[in-house]
Amino acid sequence: MNIMDNKGQTVYMSELLMSKHSDTCKRLIEILEKHHVNYSFIKGTKDIWCRDYMPVQTESGKLIQIKYEPSYLKGEKWDNVRSDAHEVCKMNGLTPHFSDINLDGGNVLICEGRAILSDRIFDENPNFDKGTLINELAKLLECEIIIIPSLKSREEDFTGHADGMVRFVDRNTILGNRLSDEYQYIQKGMQKVIDQYGLKYIDVPFFINKKDPKHPDSAIGIYVNYLEVNNLIILPIFNREEDNQVLEILHSTFPNKQIETINYNNVAEEGGLLNCTTWVVKN
Repeated sequence: MNIMDNKGQTVYMSELLMSKHSDTCKRLIEILEKHHVNYSFIKGTKDIWCRDYMPVQTESGKLIQIKYEPSYLKGEKWDNVRSDAHEVCKMNGLTPHFSDINLDGGNVLICEGRAILSDRIFDENPNFDKGTLINELAKLLECEIIIIPSLKSREEDFTGHADGMVRFVDRNTILGNRLSDEYQYIQKGMQKVIDQYGLKYIDVPFFINKKDPKHPDSAIGIYVNYLEVNNLIILPIFNREEDNQVLEILHSTFPNKQIETINYNNVAEEGGLLNCTTWVVKN
């Protein structure tokens, strides 16, 4: 079946998610089926993080395939686990518009004419003047570009993706990792963005799991990397007291959405969560 044949909003996952994490993937599918959400699998991938290498869809419906050559996956050791975006599109019947801007899909959040990206976009595109890059992105993504600060230490956050820090509620409201628990430079940088764009910021608890040296890139503790599709949110939970706090915040923030929870820890240990492993497309 052509990947774009389904009607409505569809959740796509790499075929590798089922082969590598079958029990977790089946639990996710059970939730999607319960809420009558279309889903399918992407062929030809080398890793499960399909949000990053699949095209970004603009609000007008255009598919933009931004160059997928992240600096954190450079070198021969990554060749067998870094998906080829062009090849994946070809194998799945996609014909997006291609761009030379280097950007991961996990670092793009779009809502009502605005897009949030972290400042890692500048590191990934050193040949671009910052102003020129933002203008090009605004044209490409068909929206206003908002840049938020990322962690300076790549050991603490090797991707610097926006979807591990904040999520849109609407054009003027974002959920984000609790600012009082962030570094001062993150707090100050985010407050500057909040003031500049007139945003309301809703704090969400988060924690950093440093107890497992076998999984130094673990994403356990990042609640904002949930899956949102149609009127459904699927939230990762971690068997912590923060789980109930976050659930209350989401129920209050999204009173008209259904909210389900899932234990996604075996995936999270590898460095990502629900938004990272899903590609949501409006057909």
